[in-house]
Amino acid sequence: MSFATNGLVRLYYETFGERSGDALLLVNGLGSQCINYDVAFCQRFVDHGFFVIRFDNRDVGLSSKLEEFTPRLGDVATAVREGQEVRVPYRLSDMADDCVAVLDALGVERAHVVGVSMGGMIVQQLAIDHADRLVSMTSIMSTTGDRDVGKSTPEVTVLFNTPPGEDRETVIARAQALQRLYTSPTEFSVERVAQRVGDAFDRCFCPKGVARQLAAIIASGSRTQSLASIDVPTLVIHGEADTLIDISGGVRTAQCIPGAQFISIPGMGHDLAPCFWGTIVDAVTGLARAADDSMNP
Repeated sequence: MSFATNGLVRLYYETFGERSGDALLLVNGLGSQCINYDVAFCQRFVDHGFFVIRFDNRDVGLSSKLEEFTPRLGDVATAVREGQEVRVPYRLSDMADDCVAVLDALGVERAHVVGVSMGGMIVQQLAIDHADRLVSMTSIMSTTGDRDVGKSTPEVTVLFNTPPGEDRETVIARAQALQRLYTSPTEFSVERVAQRVGDAFDRCFCPKGVARQLAAIIASGSRTQSLASIDVPTLVIHGEADTLIDISGGVRTAQCIPGAQFISIPGMGHDLAPCFWGTIVDAVTGLARAADDSMNP
């Protein structure tokens, strides 16, 4: 197994394809492990000549768990609203630093980066803090941190805030109920959710880690002003049927980043359903090739 280190944090990572290809770093969403990027999805990029890297964010999967402190999410949200000091173990900027640590471990000077949901927030922060390490950036089904965009429907909010349970059967059942509401409407599969959630549960189940990641999102606040400073070729992708982070989050993200391309995908919810892989892979590849050409005219 391969690990990168950022201070005391160890980050598990895997790679696909030839090291000679352009590096493509995939960054996961809230509570999501690297296996959420299907091997077949990664292979699509390998087939386009990329050297693909997927890794477990801190507090999930096989990466370090920061178990010494789990903040109360209500207290974090209140402190942010009232402009008070917020005590959290880390913020999105620290998770962006984790991305750099993974690149450093592989000797990658610059990479194309793709982030989904919270991963989109992380790669936005990565472009803000470490633009020199990026060739291009793609933010998928994400938002800016502004509270007036990227909202969930009331039904999704209720189930999202419901504890996941403790045993495997309950965790799968509750995930199925939630994902039925936000998955691409024509692509929801009880069996697919059971397989994926069961695999993730067997690999690592750490709900307190997910709470710490959510606290990092809340404490980090809005990136709107900082996004205006990004000078990295950027693509923003969002599904028109997303009920977890509605499409206004993607629209705002693209509006904030100078020169960003925006692609909306009809029928796509808050998931990477295989039927949309071709559209996503082609769009990311097109951005990457254009960015490569601009660097090497």
